[in-house]
Amino acid sequence: MANYANLPAPSPEGGLNRYLQEIRKFPLLEPEQEYMLAKRWVEEQDTEAAHQMVTSHLRLAAKIAMGYRGYGLPQAEVISEANVGLMQAVKRFDPERGFRLATYAMWWIRASIQEYILRSWSLVKLGTTSAQKKLFFNLRKAKAKIGALEEGDLRPENVKRIATDLGVTEKEVISMNRRLSGGDASLNATVGSEGEGSMQWQDWLEDEDADQAADYEARDELDARRELLVAAYDVLNDREKDILTKRRLADQPLTLEELSGEYDVSRERIRQIEVRAFEKLQKRMRELAKEKGMLTSA
Repeated sequence: MANYANLPAPSPEGGLNRYLQEIRKFPLLEPEQEYMLAKRWVEEQDTEAAHQMVTSHLRLAAKIAMGYRGYGLPQAEVISEANVGLMQAVKRFDPERGFRLATYAMWWIRASIQEYILRSWSLVKLGTTSAQKKLFFNLRKAKAKIGALEEGDLRPENVKRIATDLGVTEKEVISMNRRLSGGDASLNATVGSEGEGSMQWQDWLEDEDADQAADYEARDELDARRELLVAAYDVLNDREKDILTKRRLADQPLTLEELSGEYDVSRERIRQIEVRAFEKLQKRMRELAKEKGMLTSA
């Protein structure tokens, strides 16, 4: 596969503005170009061809990632997860099926982002019912649909309409809106320098013409993965659960330094425990998925 290390990487240090400007330099592919590159990858495992397909779609990945703002997660990490999904799509893309890579890649990008969100958010926050999970992933779109773009709490009439549309209680709408509004930035903030050709964050938002069937399919798979995560968590011992939760699932994740003081070990030891716990969790999830017949071939 194309070397991920060779791709431009979004980071808080480098600034998202610079990253978004940088990826716009990669040319978009014409249908024939895309087809020939895909053929070279499938038939010859040509990594340069795969790299061109990935870089030409980095803008798509970033645009979709911007549609998942407001979950209290670093935007650079969300974009990185989108890029991982994009690479998986390129790896599995079959040019003979007659559709463009962008159409195929959208599902993988969204699935990668949503899986990252579920990994990063506390299971308690997500709720236990399918309606609550639907609210978690659809509240922002529901607000946009009715023009409820005000900051802070929603107006009572908007709360009632969203609750009816999504099949949840008004209290759940209010609570979820407060959770997801905490980290929002203005949609009108400018990306890049001011002046001609400058763009706003809202210009990168996910298209409203997204494939709804693919969205539902992705959510079904995420529901199943979430159940696996709950079951697999028992494979960890108390210390691993505590460290993994405080490092990856807390509202304000603790630093390695803070946890090293709490456990009276080195920062490197905390990092090792965190990595080992995450690997154990992933392994157990794969085992459970295989038992349930959910594991697909790579």
